[in-house]
Amino acid sequence: MAFITSLVFALALPALPAHAQQHAPTKAKTMKIRLTIGEKVLTATLRDNATTRDFVSLLPLTLTLEDYAATEKISDLPRRLSTKGAPPGTDASAGDITYYAPWGNLALFHRDFGHSSGLVTLGKLDGGVEALREPGPLKARIELVK
Repeated sequence: MAFITSLVFALALPALPAHAQQHAPTKAKTMKIRLTIGEKVLTATLRDNATTRDFVSLLPLTLTLEDYAATEKISDLPRRLSTKGAPPGTDASAGDITYYAPWGNLALFHRDFGHSSGLVTLGKLDGGVEALREPGPLKARIELVK
């Protein structure tokens, strides 16, 4: 009996990696961008969703980021982005890069903010947000990192 159990186990063992491979989680594609604001260079990791892919199709972009509500820097985009499959809203936190669908603008948060309907998260800054806290309008160059 022990021989048969060992034989069955030995025959089944090679099938396990293929089965495990079928159910292994697939790694999401990550995209990186570089934001150049004056002398400061920031990087960010973007989410893989329809709105983000549409945003990336606009890059490279040079935008003027304006202060808004002492919480974020905003800028109009050349056109509205797709919000297909996007949640109806989200809570924003410092470092979030978002798209505000009702106005069609990019919003980069340097302070936490509560829930906002129509806000779609595109990604998150990899480092600090201090460069976004500079007063007044800021020129920013946004490029996809290859």
